[in-house]
Amino acid sequence: MGRRLVPLTLDNLPDLPKRCRTCVFWELDPVSGEAAVKAGTSALEKEAWISAVLLDWGSCGRVVYVDEVPVGFVLYAPPAYAPRSTAFPTSPVSPDAVQLMTGFIVPGYQGQGLGRVMVQTVAKDLLRRGFKAIEAFGDAQWKEPACVLPADHLLAVGFKTVRSHPTYPRMRLELRTTLSWKEDVELALDRLLGAVQKEPVLRPL
Repeated sequence: MGRRLVPLTLDNLPDLPKRCRTCVFWELDPVSGEAAVKAGTSALEKEAWISAVLLDWGSCGRVVYVDEVPVGFVLYAPPAYAPRSTAFPTSPVSPDAVQLMTGFIVPGYQGQGLGRVMVQTVAKDLLRRGFKAIEAFGDAQWKEPACVLPADHLLAVGFKTVRSHPTYPRMRLELRTTLSWKEDVELALDRLLGAVQKEPVLRPL
Protein backbone atom coordinates (compact mmCIF):
# COMPACT_ATOMS: atom_id res chain seq x y z
CA MET A 1 0.00 0.00 0.00
CA GLY A 2 1.65 3.22 -1.16
CA ARG A 3 0.68 6.21 0.93
CA ARG A 4 1.85 9.80 0.86
CA LEU A 5 0.93 13.01 2.64
CA VAL A 6 1.23 16.22 0.66
CA PRO A 7 0.68 19.85 1.69
CA LEU A 8 -2.82 21.20 1.10
CA THR A 9 -2.95 23.80 -1.68
CA LEU A 10 -5.63 25.31 -3.89
CA ASP A 11 -4.63 22.73 -6.53
CA ASN A 12 -5.51 19.70 -4.42
CA LEU A 13 -8.39 21.29 -2.49
CA PRO A 14 -10.83 19.43 -4.83
CA ASP A 15 -9.43 16.16 -3.39
CA LEU A 16 -11.09 16.88 -0.03
CA PRO A 17 -14.51 15.29 0.59
CA LYS A 18 -17.21 17.44 -1.02
CA ARG A 19 -18.76 18.66 2.21
CA CYS A 20 -15.31 19.61 3.58
CA ARG A 21 -14.41 21.63 0.47
CA THR A 22 -17.26 24.02 1.22
CA CYS A 23 -17.17 23.92 5.04
CA VAL A 24 -16.14 27.18 6.74
CA PHE A 25 -16.91 26.15 10.31
CA TRP A 26 -13.41 27.06 11.57
CA GLU A 27 -12.46 29.59 8.91
CA LEU A 28 -15.18 32.15 9.71
CA ASP A 29 -16.85 33.32 12.90
CA PRO A 30 -20.33 31.82 13.53
CA VAL A 31 -22.26 34.81 12.10
CA SER A 32 -20.12 35.17 8.96
CA GLY A 33 -20.12 31.40 8.43
CA GLU A 34 -23.89 31.19 8.55
CA ALA A 35 -24.16 34.13 6.15
CA ALA A 36 -21.76 32.46 3.69
CA VAL A 37 -23.75 29.22 3.75
CA LYS A 38 -27.03 31.11 3.13
CA ALA A 39 -25.45 33.10 0.30
CA GLY A 40 -23.92 29.98 -1.29
CA THR A 41 -20.41 31.47 -1.14
CA SER A 42 -18.82 29.08 1.36
CA ALA A 43 -16.70 27.33 -1.30
CA LEU A 44 -15.24 30.67 -2.38
CA GLU A 45 -14.66 31.64 1.27
CA LYS A 46 -12.81 28.35 1.82
CA GLU A 47 -10.52 28.99 -1.15
CA ALA A 48 -9.88 32.57 -0.02
CA TRP A 49 -9.03 31.38 3.49
CA ILE A 50 -6.55 28.74 2.31
CA SER A 51 -4.95 31.21 -0.08
CA ALA A 52 -4.56 33.86 2.64
CA VAL A 53 -3.10 31.43 5.19
CA LEU A 54 -0.65 30.00 2.65
CA LEU A 55 0.55 33.49 1.80
CA ASP A 56 0.70 34.78 5.38
CA TRP A 57 1.80 31.75 7.35
CA GLY A 58 2.56 28.83 5.06
CA SER A 59 1.35 25.24 4.89
CA CYS A 60 -1.90 24.73 6.81
CA GLY A 61 -2.92 21.20 5.95
CA ARG A 62 -2.07 17.80 4.55
CA VAL A 63 -3.93 15.55 2.12
CA VAL A 64 -3.45 11.79 2.45
CA TYR A 65 -3.27 9.59 -0.63
CA VAL A 66 -3.24 5.80 -0.63
CA ASP A 67 -2.26 4.34 -4.00
CA GLU A 68 -2.89 7.84 -5.43
CA VAL A 69 -6.50 7.91 -4.15
CA PRO A 70 -7.28 10.81 -1.76
CA VAL A 71 -8.50 9.24 1.48
CA GLY A 72 -8.20 11.96 4.11
CA PHE A 73 -6.93 15.33 5.21
CA VAL A 74 -5.97 17.40 8.24
CA LEU A 75 -6.20 21.18 8.68
CA TYR A 76 -4.20 23.30 11.15
CA ALA A 77 -3.22 26.93 11.73
CA PRO A 78 -2.50 29.41 14.51
CA PRO A 79 -5.75 30.20 16.36
CA ALA A 80 -5.79 33.75 14.95
CA TYR A 81 -6.72 32.16 11.61
CA ALA A 82 -9.58 30.15 13.15
CA PRO A 83 -12.18 32.70 14.35
CA ARG A 84 -14.57 29.97 15.48
CA SER A 85 -12.12 28.88 18.19
CA THR A 86 -13.03 31.90 20.33
CA ALA A 87 -16.61 30.63 20.55
CA PHE A 88 -15.59 27.52 22.52
CA PRO A 89 -16.05 27.47 26.30
CA THR A 90 -12.47 26.23 26.81
CA SER A 91 -10.77 28.82 24.59
CA PRO A 92 -8.31 30.37 24.04
CA VAL A 93 -5.67 28.13 22.52
CA SER A 94 -2.29 28.67 24.23
CA PRO A 95 -0.04 31.28 22.55
CA ASP A 96 2.77 28.76 21.97
CA ALA A 97 0.51 26.30 20.13
CA VAL A 98 -0.96 25.82 16.68
CA GLN A 99 -4.57 24.68 16.51
CA LEU A 100 -5.39 21.34 14.96
CA MET A 101 -8.72 22.37 13.48
CA THR A 102 -10.16 19.28 11.88
CA GLY A 103 -9.37 16.12 9.97
CA PHE A 104 -11.08 13.20 8.29
CA ILE A 105 -10.32 9.72 7.02
CA VAL A 106 -12.63 8.17 4.43
CA PRO A 107 -14.58 5.12 5.67
CA GLY A 108 -12.80 1.99 4.52
CA TYR A 109 -9.41 3.50 5.34
CA GLN A 110 -10.09 4.13 9.01
CA GLY A 111 -8.44 1.97 11.65
CA GLN A 112 -5.21 1.66 9.62
CA GLY A 113 -3.17 4.19 11.58
CA LEU A 114 -3.55 7.00 9.05
CA GLY A 115 -4.91 9.40 11.67
CA ARG A 116 -1.82 8.88 13.79
CA VAL A 117 0.45 9.33 10.77
CA MET A 118 -1.31 12.61 9.94
CA VAL A 119 -0.78 13.97 13.44
CA GLN A 120 2.87 12.92 13.38
CA THR A 121 3.37 14.64 10.01
CA VAL A 122 1.82 17.84 11.35
CA ALA A 123 4.00 17.60 14.47
CA LYS A 124 7.17 17.28 12.40
CA ASP A 125 6.17 20.25 10.23
CA LEU A 126 5.38 22.49 13.20
CA LEU A 127 8.45 21.54 15.20
CA ARG A 128 10.59 22.46 12.21
CA ARG A 129 8.81 25.84 12.17
CA GLY A 130 9.59 26.51 15.82
CA PHE A 131 6.31 25.68 17.56
CA LYS A 132 6.13 23.79 20.84
CA ALA A 133 2.69 22.22 20.79
CA ILE A 134 -0.56 21.47 18.98
CA GLU A 135 -3.87 22.12 20.69
CA ALA A 136 -7.35 21.09 19.65
CA PHE A 137 -10.89 21.26 20.90
CA GLY A 138 -12.20 17.73 21.30
CA ASP A 139 -15.81 16.58 21.18
CA ALA A 140 -16.33 14.41 24.26
CA GLN A 141 -19.82 13.43 23.06
CA TRP A 142 -18.85 12.68 19.46
CA LYS A 143 -21.28 10.43 17.56
CA GLU A 144 -20.53 10.96 13.87
CA PRO A 145 -18.00 12.78 11.64
CA ALA A 146 -18.15 16.53 12.20
CA CYS A 147 -15.92 19.62 12.24
CA VAL A 148 -14.78 19.02 15.82
CA LEU A 149 -12.57 15.96 16.30
CA PRO A 150 -13.58 13.23 18.77
CA ALA A 151 -11.82 13.66 22.12
CA ASP A 152 -11.18 9.91 22.30
CA HIS A 153 -9.27 10.00 19.03
CA LEU A 154 -7.13 12.92 20.21
CA LEU A 155 -6.30 11.03 23.40
CA ALA A 156 -5.41 7.95 21.35
CA VAL A 157 -2.82 9.85 19.30
CA GLY A 158 -1.13 11.43 22.33
CA PHE A 159 -3.10 14.55 23.26
CA LYS A 160 -3.73 15.33 26.94
CA THR A 161 -6.55 17.41 28.38
CA VAL A 162 -5.41 20.86 29.53
CA ARG A 163 -8.85 22.32 30.21
CA SER A 164 -11.72 19.97 31.02
CA HIS A 165 -15.29 20.40 29.81
CA PRO A 166 -18.16 17.90 29.56
CA THR A 167 -18.51 18.54 25.81
CA TYR A 168 -15.52 20.48 24.44
CA PRO A 169 -12.30 19.86 26.38
CA ARG A 170 -9.21 21.67 25.12
CA MET A 171 -6.39 19.21 24.50
CA ARG A 172 -2.67 19.56 23.92
CA LEU A 173 0.14 17.60 22.33
CA GLU A 174 3.76 18.49 23.15
CA LEU A 175 5.67 18.19 19.89
CA ARG A 176 9.07 17.03 21.15
CA THR A 177 7.48 14.24 23.15
CA THR A 178 5.54 13.15 20.09
CA LEU A 179 8.53 12.88 17.83
CA SER A 180 10.65 10.91 20.29
CA TRP A 181 7.63 8.65 20.82
CA LYS A 182 7.20 8.34 17.05
CA GLU A 183 10.79 7.23 16.61
CA ASP A 184 10.38 4.65 19.37
CA VAL A 185 7.20 3.31 17.79
CA GLU A 186 8.72 3.18 14.31
CA LEU A 187 11.78 1.36 15.66
CA ALA A 188 9.56 -1.16 17.41
CA LEU A 189 7.48 -1.64 14.25
CA ASP A 190 10.60 -2.05 12.13
CA ARG A 191 11.82 -4.75 14.49
CA LEU A 192 8.46 -6.49 14.54
CA LEU A 193 7.87 -6.30 10.79
CA GLY A 194 11.47 -7.14 10.11
CA ALA A 195 11.17 -10.25 12.26
CA VAL A 196 7.99 -11.27 10.48
CA GLN A 197 8.77 -10.38 6.88
CA LYS A 198 12.48 -10.87 6.35
CA GLU A 199 13.84 -14.14 5.09
CA PRO A 200 16.02 -15.89 7.66
CA VAL A 201 19.70 -15.19 7.19
CA LEU A 202 22.05 -18.16 7.22
CA ARG A 203 25.02 -17.36 9.42
CA PRO A 204 28.35 -19.16 9.18
CA LEU A 205 29.07 -21.53 12.03
